[in-house]
This record gives sequence, C-alpha cells and structure tokens, in this order.
Amino acid sequence: MSVTPLAAIPLLDLGQSFDQHQQDADVQYAAHSRLSAVFGRSVAVHRHDRLYQLHYLHSGAAHVYLDDRQYRVRGPLLIFTPPGVPHAFVTDADCEGHVLTVRQQLVWRLFEAGMPAACLDPRLARPLCVELGDLEGELAEEAASLELLLGLLRREAGQARGGRELNLQALVRLIFACVLRLAEQACADWPVPRDELLVFHRFTALIEARYREHWSLAQYAAALGVAEARLNRICRHLAAMSSKRLIFERLLQEAKRLLLHTGLGIGEIAYGLGFKDPGYFTRFFTRQLGVTPSDYRARGSRTG
Repeated sequence: MSVTPLAAIPLLDLGQSFDQHQQDADVQYAAHSRLSAVFGRSVAVHRHDRLYQLHYLHSGAAHVYLDDRQYRVRGPLLIFTPPGVPHAFVTDADCEGHVLTVRQQLVWRLFEAGMPAACLDPRLARPLCVELGDLEGELAEEAASLELLLGLLRREAGQARGGRELNLQALVRLIFACVLRLAEQACADWPVPRDELLVFHRFTALIEARYREHWSLAQYAAALGVAEARLNRICRHLAAMSSKRLIFERLLQEAKRLLLHTGLGIGEIAYGLGFKDPGYFTRFFTRQLGVTPSDYRARGSRTG
C-alpha cells in the first residue's frame, strides 16, 4: 500500500456517518454486518479523532492495514485501533462480529490515565491485529472472556434500562483490560509510536484535565514541553483541526451534553464550564455552532 500524507487521510465519525443517535455517546456499538451494509466490505484508509475502535470478528477473513503494516487474518480475530492511527480493511462476505467505538477521554478515565504521563503506556498507543483461534493458556482465556463481554455489551447497548451507561462503562473497562493483556505479546514486535502521535495523545489528555480552566495555548504547550507552532501542526495533521479548535470542541461537547441531558440553567452550565459569565458562554456557543444554547436545547427536546 502506498504511503499517504497523514493530512490527506479522512476522519470518520460513526455517530455522524452511521448512527446519529450515538453521535455524542461515549460508547458506540454496532454489529459488523450493519456497518458493512452502510460502508461496504472494503473500507478505504481513514482515522478516528479521539476515538478508540475495536473490531472483533468471530467468523470470516479480512485483509487489514494498520498504519504501515498489512495482515491477512481469519476469525476469530481482534483489530484494535487507537485514536489517530490510519487503518483500512477488506472483509469477506461471511464476516460477522462486533464493532466497539469508545471516546478517548472515557478510556483514560476508566484506566485512571487522565494526566499526560499516564498516556505514555505503549499498549494504549499501539494498534493491534491478532488471530485469536490459536492462542493457548491465559491468552486463550482472555480471548474467550473478550467474546463473552462483547456479547454482554451488545445486549446492554440495545436496551434502554436503568443503569445502562454505568453498565456500559464497566463492560468497556473489562473489555479494554482483555485487549491490553492480549496486546502484551505484540508490544515487543511493534515499533515505538511516532513522536507526533504521543504528543497528540498527551495534549488531548491535558485538555481533558484542564478544559474547564480555559488554559491558553501557551500554557498547554509549556506543560507538554513543545512549541505552540509544533503543537498546532501536529493537531492539524492528526485531527484535521487546529490545537485551539480541539480545546473548543471539548468545551462544546460538554456544553451540548449538559444542555440536552440535564435541567441545569444556562448560567449554571456557563459557570460550571469555567466561563466568567453566561453572556460570554452564549456568545461562544453561538459563534461556534450558529445557534444559541437555548435554541439548541429546544431543538434537542423536539427531536428526543
């Protein structure tokens, strides 16, 4: 496969492209066959912005591209893609399984990796493609647990019952624990992730820790030990947006959730997100989305 400039590799958001009901969800689930019906069995190279993705195929064969590596594998198999890593695949017609997409900030929170130093764990930054059928011993047990847990998550995701979100998060924690254990055998065989990817991961982790404090880019860059210009260039390469825009997007994401899923007033939301006054928050929100917070909430209540 020819090398493609990273900035030219498109970003794919399943919430926008596939299921808008899951667009703002931390945990998104889909059966592989449903995704194939929409995107086809041959999915061109793409990336996910601040999203981890896991494909578990229990049947069929696939040709997989992860960054600069290629695999021809047969189910049961696992494909694990960290945020920002280019990937593509072609699956056979008889492939079936699970596709789990999880927001980066949730994964780090579940693994107590909210601070920048913790995201240097190589298992969270390395892509993985492994056949599970020939594993032995403890690894085989982990593979069996993974299939069981994904089945439980599929059932939980498909039902609107009390405690659903907490149950999904608990299952994600267990699923990722299985994945990281399976990844241990591949760590020695995978090159150290590129410096830019690590800086990007550290930056998004720091945003998660500080976005309510409205840090300046200079403060973020200083904490990361990189120049502002380099940080901005890395963000444009990996996320197709500026470093400042990444910060704004996190604020907007939280604002939208609070508007749609709580009864908090506009002022309460503004102060909770670190804005000095509700008017400034309203101007910021309207400038970014083209609609006032009140109108956004009203539209959401009509479509909910």
